[in-house]
Amino acid sequence: MLHWIQYIRGYVTIKVWGYSVERLLNLCGNHDILVWEIEDHGDYHTMHISIEGFFALKPLLKKTGTRVKVLHRYGVPFFMSKMLARKIFVAGLVCCILFWCLTSRFIWDIRIEGNLSLTEDVLLDYLEERGIHTAMKKSDLQIESLEQALREDYDLITWTSAQLKGTTLLIRIKENDMPVYEAEEQKESSQGMDLTATRDGVVTYIITRKGVPLVAQGQSVKAGDVLVSGAIPVYNEDTTVRKYQFVEADADIILRYGKNITLEEAVAYEEKIYTGETIGIPVFGVGEKALTFRFPGIPYDYYDISEEKSQVKLLDHLYLPLYYGKRTVQEYEIAIKKHTDDEMKVLLQARWDKIIETLEEKGVQIAKKNVTIKKNEEKWVLTAGLQLEEAAVKRRPSRIVQTPQEDASEQTAE
Repeated sequence: MLHWIQYIRGYVTIKVWGYSVERLLNLCGNHDILVWEIEDHGDYHTMHISIEGFFALKPLLKKTGTRVKVLHRYGVPFFMSKMLARKIFVAGLVCCILFWCLTSRFIWDIRIEGNLSLTEDVLLDYLEERGIHTAMKKSDLQIESLEQALREDYDLITWTSAQLKGTTLLIRIKENDMPVYEAEEQKESSQGMDLTATRDGVVTYIITRKGVPLVAQGQSVKAGDVLVSGAIPVYNEDTTVRKYQFVEADADIILRYGKNITLEEAVAYEEKIYTGETIGIPVFGVGEKALTFRFPGIPYDYYDISEEKSQVKLLDHLYLPLYYGKRTVQEYEIAIKKHTDDEMKVLLQARWDKIIETLEEKGVQIAKKNVTIKKNEEKWVLTAGLQLEEAAVKRRPSRIVQTPQEDASEQTAE
């Protein structure tokens, strides 16, 4: 504690030599002049003394015939005098402090944790629609309102927590493990839901569990045709329809359809050969605006540009709206080369495997396929004729409406 007091008040290290240094030290004690860390170096002594004590030494030095020299200066008074001599530095320091205080009132980074089904882009767009974004004032953010809105607008979210850490808005969410997606569809099904075809094809398999099947195996259908009706007719004795009972149609239906695929792969291709020549361009940014130091022109015919950029961070969660980085321009030359036969087979096979993988991910099965490859000096062409099978159906509200006459006849019968 004493050391900090001495540092705030300021002190110096002095070198004392002359006729009677011991007498000088005794006089310092008699006049309440504090000196400490006294060291004897033979011909001279060194010690620490306060600023006030140093100026009080002058009459004692004459009386004892000793001399003194200041070796080092310590403390706040000397630091402030140096700062005042550097006005530009002090002005810059003050501006930095003011800028820091000003920017700390805004949000400069938004982080979302715990989201699985809901992507970060979706949630950020949602926040943007609610007026929550980077560069907004912290005082404009209503934490409780945001947490409640997230739970109400997304059925998947069962728990939310939003908090401010420095200039970072941290949002933690927890999603429901067993969400209900079809509440609206189930509501509509009480009025009858039909199963309709989503594409043209031939019915190769149909097993109906609920509803009235309107097609049979082997029958051709077009997109939009009703395959299973959700309106079950109830007949009178004269075989006229008395009313309809509406259900949500349920059935396993497989449609077969044809599809032709053509893949072309050129034998010749362009390859980039980097020369090793690069240009580095510094990049600075404030908020959404970027500043680059442009050259009169890039002296390359072909080049790639890559950029690395970082946001200024003072503490763990204290971000500033400042960015810095470098834009790198790399020169390359174009060389025309040709694939070998083995390479062409690999390229076409990779594209073909990707198509098959995409079909399987969609639940599409290949019933038949006929694949041919034609090649010449310029390109290879893969042609495939496929017979595909899938459950290409969807639910749609039934278009059959219970007529008032039917309702009236039912009441009369009762």
